[in-house]
Amino acid sequence: MKAHTSETQLTMTPDKALNFLKEGNERFQNNLKANRNLLQQVNATAEGQFPFATILSCIDSRVSAELVFDQGLGDIFSIRIAGNFVNEDILGSMEFASKLAGTKVIVVLGHTSCGAIKGACDHARLGNLTALIKKIEPAVDAVEKPLEAELRNSSNLEFVDAVSKKNVEMTLVNIRQRSEIIKEMEDNAEIKIIGAMYDIATGVVEFYD
Repeated sequence: MKAHTSETQLTMTPDKALNFLKEGNERFQNNLKANRNLLQQVNATAEGQFPFATILSCIDSRVSAELVFDQGLGDIFSIRIAGNFVNEDILGSMEFASKLAGTKVIVVLGHTSCGAIKGACDHARLGNLTALIKKIEPAVDAVEKPLEAELRNSSNLEFVDAVSKKNVEMTLVNIRQRSEIIKEMEDNAEIKIIGAMYDIATGVVEFYD
């Protein structure tokens, strides 16, 4: 499989881009990697890049977007931050990726048993991590059940995963509300914005269509 070119990027649609990611995750689940010559892709992308997708994911070492979607060099922009939330810099990166570099889909990828989400559930406080955790805590408050305080912490993995999903949903809202550029592109059907959840136990990515 060769690196994407300006010609292949021009033929890409938001739905086609999303299907590329879904097909890649199916290959990953079945340990069937696409045949790639990475050194060839290095040479092919030396003078330019034409990725088709932008993925916002967590820094978790088990959740590499390139691996779980079986993509090669020059295929995707990968934005990583603990808890996969957005701030001004990340929104700017997304605007560059979509408006200027031509990607057709933005995926906010959460994952099960997320450490950053666990920290938010426990209201962890530690150095600079404190500010990061506070940005995720609104998702904790937004999950209504369980009501019992003793069940609303990192020891309840069902609650943790519910917060992870809510965090993805709230991040999608933040992208649309805080970036007029991305919202306009979505309204014009130039891009698709979608949430997803990666299961660290199975390798499956569930898209929230």
